[in-house]
Amino acid sequence: MKLTAKIFLLLALSALLLAYSGCDRTKPPAPSDAEVQLGKLSKTWKATSVKKDNVVQAGFTNFTLKLEGVVGAASFGYVTTGRPALSPWLSSGNWTFDTDPLTSIIRDKGTPDALNITYTVTEATLEITYNFQGTGYAGRVDNVKGQWVMTFGL
Repeated sequence: MKLTAKIFLLLALSALLLAYSGCDRTKPPAPSDAEVQLGKLSKTWKATSVKKDNVVQAGFTNFTLKLEGVVGAASFGYVTTGRPALSPWLSSGNWTFDTDPLTSIIRDKGTPDALNITYTVTEATLEITYNFQGTGYAGRVDNVKGQWVMTFGL
């Protein structure tokens, strides 16, 4: 009887080891820089400070910029609300990461409205900087050209 119990125990232990050795122990790949940044950027951002050529711009009190996207997509979407009559932003469009996803994106790539944007983002703040040379959207066309710095919070 003792020999049968030992054999059974040995077989059970062997089966357990065999089952455990078949488990996949590889870790999932770490997310790419673009995936991490997309997670940080994909929010609705409320403007807290808007400057053009280092001068505070009025009319952006209710301005929001919603950035959204799905990992693996070629481009992502944006929607703005609360734009003043004079704005360097369309009401909606697409954006993509530029060559350095940690610091740069392109708004409306491949269109006449394409704009290179440099950004810094944390979990709660976003600052974008760009040089807008277009004619402006939804209103007057003067005083839109220049170096813009927009700061957002949640």
